[in-house]
Amino acid sequence: MAPGEYVQQTLAGLDQSAGGVDPALPLYATTFVVVDLETTGGSPDGGGITEIGAVKVRGGEELGVLATLVNPGVPIPPFITVLTGITQAMLIPAPPIEEVLPSFLEFIADAVLVAHNAPYDVGFLKAACAMHGYRWPNPRVLDTAALARRVLSRDEVPNRKLGTLAAYFRTTTQPTHRALDDAKATVDVLHGLIARLGGHRVDTVGEAIEFARAVTPTQRRKRHLADGLPKAPGVYIFRAADDRPLYVGTSGDIATRVRSYFTAAEKRARMSEMLAAAERVEAVECAHPLEAEVRELRLIAAHAPPYNRRSKHPERMVWLKLTDGPYPRLSVVRGLAPGDTAYLGPFRSKQAAELAAAGFHDAVPLRQCTHRLSLRTVTPACALAELGRCPAPCEHRITPQEYDDRAVAPFRTATTSDPQVVVDALLARIEALATAQRYEEAAVVRSRLAAVLRAAVRMQRLAALTRIGEVAAARPAAGGGWELALVRYGRLAGAGVSPPGVHPRPTITAIRATAETVEPGGHGPVPRATAEETERILSWLERPETRLVEMTSVWSSPVAGAGRFRDLLAKAEGGRSHQLSTERP
Repeated sequence: MAPGEYVQQTLAGLDQSAGGVDPALPLYATTFVVVDLETTGGSPDGGGITEIGAVKVRGGEELGVLATLVNPGVPIPPFITVLTGITQAMLIPAPPIEEVLPSFLEFIADAVLVAHNAPYDVGFLKAACAMHGYRWPNPRVLDTAALARRVLSRDEVPNRKLGTLAAYFRTTTQPTHRALDDAKATVDVLHGLIARLGGHRVDTVGEAIEFARAVTPTQRRKRHLADGLPKAPGVYIFRAADDRPLYVGTSGDIATRVRSYFTAAEKRARMSEMLAAAERVEAVECAHPLEAEVRELRLIAAHAPPYNRRSKHPERMVWLKLTDGPYPRLSVVRGLAPGDTAYLGPFRSKQAAELAAAGFHDAVPLRQCTHRLSLRTVTPACALAELGRCPAPCEHRITPQEYDDRAVAPFRTATTSDPQVVVDALLARIEALATAQRYEEAAVVRSRLAAVLRAAVRMQRLAALTRIGEVAAARPAAGGGWELALVRYGRLAGAGVSPPGVHPRPTITAIRATAETVEPGGHGPVPRATAEETERILSWLERPETRLVEMTSVWSSPVAGAGRFRDLLAKAEGGRSHQLSTERP
């Protein structure tokens, strides 16, 4: 973050990045630093702080106090002087905020930060740290105003202002709009609120922070479903009363991820509906995150949980293929037959396949009519022939061999190896349209080029792996040792982790002995797994830290394949027609 730059963020809660204090620490053993600021008003911009008051307490005992005026470097508005009693003369000898911050940051180290309307005070402090080059320690933060909204009813207090709460809890120090007095009053308010938390079964600092957030009654009632889950990578399944899977997810830490569904951070309406129907959570521990991702995909495909939106119904993938018979045409189909030899896919939707088909129709003279043509019988030509967009094989204006050379061969070559002919034709069309200032039409052709390249790159990348009988690979595990994966014909057949300091080969041997048997054969680029599973495996294998241990055959892609057009694809997907080039990669 550049000096002076400030972005308002949510307060640290139970996230793992929040520092200092274990969320499981009991409230009576937690060190709190209660802070209050006086400012010149306005929004946090790195300055504006005129006074800091902070009190450190633990177990009801005061451990330390920090209080100082701060010279904001700007005049104080008159209404602030009236409100706080702080005058310009009082601040002239005071230190600037950059001299106060080191002592303050040391004072709040390893403590939970408490403030009344905490986003305001924390926002000023974070902005000041950003302005003057200090790292904000990201402490856990407890907001007494938010906590009071959850603990006290309207019958008890009419509002949650600090003065109202101080009167209700009969604090020893009354708030006066001076930082230290207000901080001391907030200490007594905090203790009064903590005394009320016992009735809500809130005993730890993490529970208190979460309790202060705006969780729904359903989340509060169902949060016990997260109890007892493992802190390990794997898959979690929310199940209904009849044991029907409602939602399947994956995480590197099942327990932490499932707990997050019962916090204020979870705001999705469909997840609230799912939680209302859920009666238990089932956990499936996995060796490492790759196995968890694959198991998640398989479970979603098998059960189609109603609250999962992605990865359902992999059987609904479609393909673009050349039909049989004389003068083949492109057809969008649900599956491939054993005799199909010229195809592209799989596509996630019919619309995506049709967009790629339109790209081929722009580039090569494939016929678009759906008639079944005969080598002996002539069929009347359509309007496309009159416009010069079709060589009219229906009227036998082109021989089968010429049609194959001009239309069929470029499709076969583009899908299996080199799409250069198709790419050059589409780029030339884009350039011609742009030169004629027909920019909207050029953008349409550009999207078709992207669809063709995206599908060709994907299919060739998948086929390179799925033709290999077995790949054994290893990746360094976070806690030492190696994450191991055994992949057969693009399908994850086995997974495991070798312990730190132990050679991974014995573990690989054990995985191989118990791995799933995957038979060769099948048709298409993903004969033994879904395309999404093989893509997850590819992403894992292609990471720089992954090591290929053993392979039964060579892993290779065409030298002049679609992969060399990745940069062009990125430009086309980014909508940058003017950067597209006809130069050969």
